[in-house]
Amino acid sequence: MSGNVRLLEETLAAAKSEGRSALIAYLPAGFPTVDGGIEAVKAVLEGGADIVEVGLPHSDPVLDGPVIQTADDIALRGGLKIADVMRTVREAHAATGKPVLVMTYWNPIDRYGVERFTAELAEAGGAGCILPDLPVQESALWREHADKHGLATVFVVAPSSKDERLAEITAAGSGFVYAASLMGVTGTRESVGSQAEDLVRRTRATTDLPVCVGLGVSNAAQAREVAGFADGVIVGSAFVKHMLDAPDHAAGVEAVRALAGDLARGVRGQA
Repeated sequence: MSGNVRLLEETLAAAKSEGRSALIAYLPAGFPTVDGGIEAVKAVLEGGADIVEVGLPHSDPVLDGPVIQTADDIALRGGLKIADVMRTVREAHAATGKPVLVMTYWNPIDRYGVERFTAELAEAGGAGCILPDLPVQESALWREHADKHGLATVFVVAPSSKDERLAEITAAGSGFVYAASLMGVTGTRESVGSQAEDLVRRTRATTDLPVCVGLGVSNAAQAREVAGFADGVIVGSAFVKHMLDAPDHAAGVEAVRALAGDLARGVRGQA
């Protein structure tokens, strides 16, 4: 039984007790290489992220915009395996003691085997999984194995989700609820928009789980805005873009470390 779902819950509760949102970062495993990806994940945690999501790159990413797709392509061309994702989780968690989740589409888990995947993720110190394309009504097998291994199951809700559907999703989830701030794919945006605040309000009406907002946040000012109404601020594309735009890997690692620091100040209302 992994205690890391408890670590996730405690981390979110600690941020709340400090009167702030948690900062949740996302980076895909294997980007730009397995070792380089591990270094980048550690850097965002050391820089100020409370929690990290390690992406499992997929060849058909329905939720991901062009920035993350580019990184995923690099990782897949490099021959990334699920074992490399598990290694990324293990090393990032061991180095920082912070919660590490995997964000993945369902197909790779289904092919790999649910029992095998959950057992290995728990053994690696993972806190759970975010499953953006797994329908709640088809999630019983996953949740059974995740519960057995002490892993959180984080579902994604969207502005289009009706209240009845929100209640169904949040009742099945654990750890936190991932609120997609707007319709569409991932990517940085000029404004996060009022849809996100309304979605958080409607989601909170159905659950005591923390509600964390992702899709669109790229700078400290936006992080501060979202932190005003959400329990967690999720940032992905901005980190990936800093890595892609850097002149070399070392500069990319320092860039994501610095961005994590800026966003950490943002969620504390210091932007």
